[in-house]
Amino acid sequence: MNYDFREIEAKWQKYWAENETFKASNDSDKPKFYALSMFPYPSGAGLHVGHPLGYIATDIYSRYKRHKGFNVLHPMGYDSFGLPAEQYAIQTGQHPAITTENNINRYREQLDQLGFSFDWSREVRTSNPQYYKWTQWIFIQLFNSWYNKKSDKAENISSLISIFEKEGNANVEAACDDDTPSFDAATWNGFSEKEKQETLLKYRLTYLADTEVNWCPALGTVLANDEIVNGVSERGGHPVVRKKMTQWSMRITAYAQRLLDGLDKIDWPQPLKDSQTNWIGRSVGATVKFRVMSEKLRVSESENSELKTQNSSLDIEVFTTRPDTIFGVSFMTLAPEHELVAKITTPEQKTEVDAYVEATAKRSERDRMADVKTISGVFTGAYAEHPFTKEPIPIWIGDYVLASYGTGAVMAVPCGDQRDYDFAKHYNIAIPNIFEGVDISEEAFADKETTIIANSDFLNGLSYKDAMKKAIAELEKIGHGEGKVNYRLRDAVFSRQRYWGEPFPVYYVDGMPQMIDLEHLPLQLPEVEKYLPTETGEPPLGNATEWAWDTDKNEVVSNDLIDHKTVFPLELNTMPGWAGSSQYFNRYMNPRNDDAIFSPEAINYWQDVDLYIGGSEHATGHLLYSRFWQKFMFDMGYVPKDEFAQKLINQGMITGTSAFVYRIHTLNRKAFFVSKNLFDHEKNTLHGYELEKLIEIDFDNPKEERKLMYKIQELHADVSLVNASDELDVEGFKQWQPEYKDAEFILEDGKYIVGREIEKMSKSKYNVVNPDAICEEYGADSLRLYEMFLGPLEQSKPWNTAGITGVHSFLKKLWKLYSPLEGGEGGAEPTAENLKTLHKTIKKVEEDIENFSFNTSVSTFMICVNELTSQKCTSKAVLEPLAILVSPYAPHIAEELWSRLGHTESIAEAPFPMFEEKYLVESSKEYPISFNGKMRFKLELPLDMSKEDIEAAVLAHEKTKEQLQGRDPKKVIVVPGKIVNIVG
Repeated sequence: MNYDFREIEAKWQKYWAENETFKASNDSDKPKFYALSMFPYPSGAGLHVGHPLGYIATDIYSRYKRHKGFNVLHPMGYDSFGLPAEQYAIQTGQHPAITTENNINRYREQLDQLGFSFDWSREVRTSNPQYYKWTQWIFIQLFNSWYNKKSDKAENISSLISIFEKEGNANVEAACDDDTPSFDAATWNGFSEKEKQETLLKYRLTYLADTEVNWCPALGTVLANDEIVNGVSERGGHPVVRKKMTQWSMRITAYAQRLLDGLDKIDWPQPLKDSQTNWIGRSVGATVKFRVMSEKLRVSESENSELKTQNSSLDIEVFTTRPDTIFGVSFMTLAPEHELVAKITTPEQKTEVDAYVEATAKRSERDRMADVKTISGVFTGAYAEHPFTKEPIPIWIGDYVLASYGTGAVMAVPCGDQRDYDFAKHYNIAIPNIFEGVDISEEAFADKETTIIANSDFLNGLSYKDAMKKAIAELEKIGHGEGKVNYRLRDAVFSRQRYWGEPFPVYYVDGMPQMIDLEHLPLQLPEVEKYLPTETGEPPLGNATEWAWDTDKNEVVSNDLIDHKTVFPLELNTMPGWAGSSQYFNRYMNPRNDDAIFSPEAINYWQDVDLYIGGSEHATGHLLYSRFWQKFMFDMGYVPKDEFAQKLINQGMITGTSAFVYRIHTLNRKAFFVSKNLFDHEKNTLHGYELEKLIEIDFDNPKEERKLMYKIQELHADVSLVNASDELDVEGFKQWQPEYKDAEFILEDGKYIVGREIEKMSKSKYNVVNPDAICEEYGADSLRLYEMFLGPLEQSKPWNTAGITGVHSFLKKLWKLYSPLEGGEGGAEPTAENLKTLHKTIKKVEEDIENFSFNTSVSTFMICVNELTSQKCTSKAVLEPLAILVSPYAPHIAEELWSRLGHTESIAEAPFPMFEEKYLVESSKEYPISFNGKMRFKLELPLDMSKEDIEAAVLAHEKTKEQLQGRDPKKVIVVPGKIVNIVG
């Protein structure tokens, strides 16, 4: 029987689909197991071989758990809203829904051919109105909730209103805006309805506020931090600036401490936990208020140029983890985008400050955080008053201070902070030393536990800890500060100026947001002619002609009907990409439920995700936001667990081997490409070719210089145009890139040799390998095994198509092993060797799967098949369990072998083989028999023989007699279980 993998794989993929083999039940007596891979964004490029790595790992574990008797939920869907589809729509005019549908169909085709055990009956698509209905519903729940710090959880906004009506907000401990005013019950009850709504917005878990955002003019939308790379948009490489806009935000900061504490309860990779811990950024310290000085009068030099001042009513609040260093403050630095900058800057400094602010707006926060070397700032001309000494402190702005961290202002202590020190030295600002016996350097805080404060008034002589307490107490006494726990985490901006995203279920009455009732959801995206912002700068939904809400009919109507009485304008922004992915794992539990996001029965059965596999790049995006939403859902009683995934694994990256060509620019713009080995890559120096062929190249002195310095441009080439010897198909390259159809190629030995480098597999690098081609040539089972065989799941590893032949050969050898048993007939009793090979394989494979060491399982299979082949094993008692062991990794061939062994049901539900230790217990030992220290032959003897019996058996053996030739041995050395040495 031949191993026709194409026929076999098509057969079993059809069988699984028709029989819904992997459909999970929400009502089962079996224990549950929920395995989930992060769902993909369906791009037009389709899958490359790097994408399935995590899916294969999840699939192996899912199939293993089915063999172990679990009811396994293993769903798949699509994160189908997003900027790429919208950009394509802008370029082509084609509706994003059409391109998204086409892309999903392509993904489904590719996923199916890889043999995944997905329960496709539960597929979700975030762009489906029946799905985003529930994203809109969660948004409404957040809007109608506040965070009660006393109960440490979210509560319905009605309970807050009740408190306001009875006693005002004096005793309310809530997560709210910093500028929330105090009021009593009488004041609240006297508020107009709009005033009440404005006040409640300061408490709601999703709210409208003026927020500093990353604005990309070219894309016409706000971008999240993780959508920006090196200061430009990840999509298209467009400039991004910081600007203030009225946006919907999520009050994730209310959950900062719970998000930190929850990390101790989940089995997630430590680097990922560290990323979230750092992103949340808990700090203990104090807030300090510095009063801005409004008038500055310099007196004569004879009076030591004393700076006399009057105070303004403006305060600059800073957060510091070292209030004990308050007497070391010699200047203040504000973030360039701080709201006070425009108010305090003097006329003399305005031009310079405005230019600096504009330049800073073009840099992303990530760039500014990463730039630790550049010293950059501008003096505002203003001063603040020291809360204790009353001395004037110059106020600067600098881009190393971020508006999104702390208060957007720092009190600079040059003797205790390296960046403050460098800034002060650069701009010649005073550097007072407040550490007795400690040099002014970056080591100033190194031994802060024993540091003694000096030159600090009432803090003199105190240790770090005592000085901290004393400083906070004194600041509180004079009303200039208080102890505080601060978090780096900022509230999450939730608005996007895009078309292709979830619409907000919001309309506006007298400028205040109102929610559409659940019974009228989903609020579906309208049709628009253009997907760009309007000419007046409104988001793309501003182009819709029917985008108003009729409160009588409870439906969307024409904008022409807006009368602000019964018909009101709808929100023009859409939700961000992470909205749809923040609860998708729960929706999978009950995805066809139109009455609720999930039923109580479904959520109480499945509880949470047992295994989640996906990329580490989502650490501070999707994974943090999802944890936030889960904790909110838990507070409101919708879910039984406040963490959505017990275990998370970040799969590594499969990298591609990129190919590079090297272009030299000529005077007449003609393209020359020089082969890899004809120049020095490190020095960018040309050498070793006939110079007269390049006379048009702009060299300074080509006739005298044999080595010529010249900038050579490195360009990616499509790897499909390069053979295994790194030779470029030159004619194919010219056809692939028509702009180079007339280019000349400088060859070495008649060949153009490309450069090679391991990089992230990406369409833009032209180094992707299509899984379709691999499946066509070698089969899906070979691809699955090879991806696991490449190395540990969590590590990155390079793809090399040539390596797949090894696992393909293994599958053919496996197939051949079963040939004598076709039809389920024949077979012999298993030998001790057969059983030993089988059970050591069972033991190793089960340990590997439990430890996610899938790469070593593949090696174990190869060893097992080699041993059974050499043993000429034809035992069904051995080969049936082996098929089950292989099934999670190579399911198609396992199903076919199982069928040919006589089974009519799928192998998917067959019990996992039980390991029995007894088959690995050795009953005999093959002793090396040595004469005068030289091994001459081997003899197998029972392990339970005594030394005397071993000696007798060896001396009686014919080969011993041949060696001794009638002589009596002088001595016989026996080490039971190890060796026998006869001394002649």
